[in-house]
Parts: sequence; structure tokens; C-alpha cells
Amino acid sequence: MKTMPKYLYFLSVLIVFYAMEVNAQSTRSLINDGVEKYNNKKFAEAEVNFRKAIENDEKSFEGYFNLGDALYKQKRFEEAAKVFQKSNELAKYPLTQAKVFYNLGNSLLKAKKYEESIAAYKNALQLNPNDMDAKYNLSYALKMMNQQKNQNKQNQQQKNNQNKQNDKDKNDNKNDKNKNKDQKEKNKPKEEDKPKKEDEKKQQKEQKPQQSEISKEEAKRILDALKNNEAEIQKQIRKRKGKKRKTEKDW
Repeated sequence: MKTMPKYLYFLSVLIVFYAMEVNAQSTRSLINDGVEKYNNKKFAEAEVNFRKAIENDEKSFEGYFNLGDALYKQKRFEEAAKVFQKSNELAKYPLTQAKVFYNLGNSLLKAKKYEESIAAYKNALQLNPNDMDAKYNLSYALKMMNQQKNQNKQNQQQKNNQNKQNDKDKNDNKNDKNKNKDQKEKNKPKEEDKPKKEDEKKQQKEQKPQQSEISKEEAKRILDALKNNEAEIQKQIRKRKGKKRKTEKDW
């Protein structure tokens, strides 16, 4: 088996080291440019530089730490918190970690995650007990957490009261409907008070005088009888006129 000549081996090693050095210089250059843009308040442009530096070196503590600062300045607090957590994994010294925890606490505080921010500040103070800013922010975070809990408690109480009021209103409306229904039923005529249509018709028939109907033959007989009776009456009258009346009393 042939081995690589020594001069080729050393040449390969030099190329690798050179590439690493060039990459390191590129990462450093990107971070330096990013810091300059950050200082000039060009936070979005600084973010681009820091991300590129991280692409070159995934274990760049400075790349992550500065990226977290750039995101924080853009008010992207939850994103900044995630980046600071990553930079904390790459920090090598206690004081450096204390700075990371402080910035992490600030990001969480701005995101209104008070309990998590309190934990971050406590970690910062364990690593650097003399950090007065961390002490002040910890006190502020505790105050905000208590206010949030009280507010949540009040909101829950108001919600419960509103639910009770809604239930009461529903019951009142239901009772009103039942009362109206009962009143309608009360005012509604009973069935026995209602004369049936058939009974009404029957009563009307009974009240009307019944007219007797006669046939044509019967009507003719009655008419003839009347005529004959009239002739007999006239005959009797003529007879009486022919008799002499007495002028004197017969005694």
C-alpha cells in the first residue's frame, strides 16, 4: 500500500488550516460589520450579518448573542429569547452566562412572560450577585407578575358574575314566557263556554216560527168555501130585507 508523500501531507494540513482561518476571518468580519450597523441603529441589516456569521460558524457565541440583541431592538422579543437561550449553551464563562441570562430575562419581561423572566434574573444573580440592574428588573418582574395574577383573578370573577347574570336573565325570560302563556290560557274561553256551531244553528231554527205549507188543492177548496159562504150570507140578507118590521109593540 502506497503512502502519501510527506510534503503532500503537510500541504493538505496547511490548506485545511488556511480554509479554517479564512472562514474564521469571514465570520469575524461579518460580526464586526453587524455590530457597526447595530450601533448605527440599522438593526434589520445587523440581523442579516449575524445570521450569515452563524451560517459560517454554527457554534459562534458572539453570532447568537448579537443576533439576540438585534431581534430585541426590533421588538421581536420571543424570537430574541430563543436566540439567547441558544447563546447560553455556547457561553464558556460565568460572567458571560450572567449577561446572557440578564438579556434573556429582559426579552421574557417584554413578552409578558413574568414567571420565566423572574427565573432568568435569578440565574443571572446567582452567577453575578453584584448586578444591580438584574436586581432591579427582578423586583419589577415580581411586581408585574402579582399585578397580572390579580388582574386575571378579577377577570375571572367578572366572567363568573357575567355568566351568573346571563343565567338569571335566561331564567327570568323563561318565567316571563310561562307567565304570558298562563295568562293567555286563562283568558282563553273554555270549551264548554263555546256554543257549538251545530247547536247555534239548531237554536236559530227553533226560534223561527214554523210556517205550514198547504197544497194547491187545499188552497182551492178553501177559496171555494169562502165564495160559497159569501153567497149564503148575501141570500140571508135579502130575505131579511123582504120582511115587514113591526112599528108598535105587540101587547
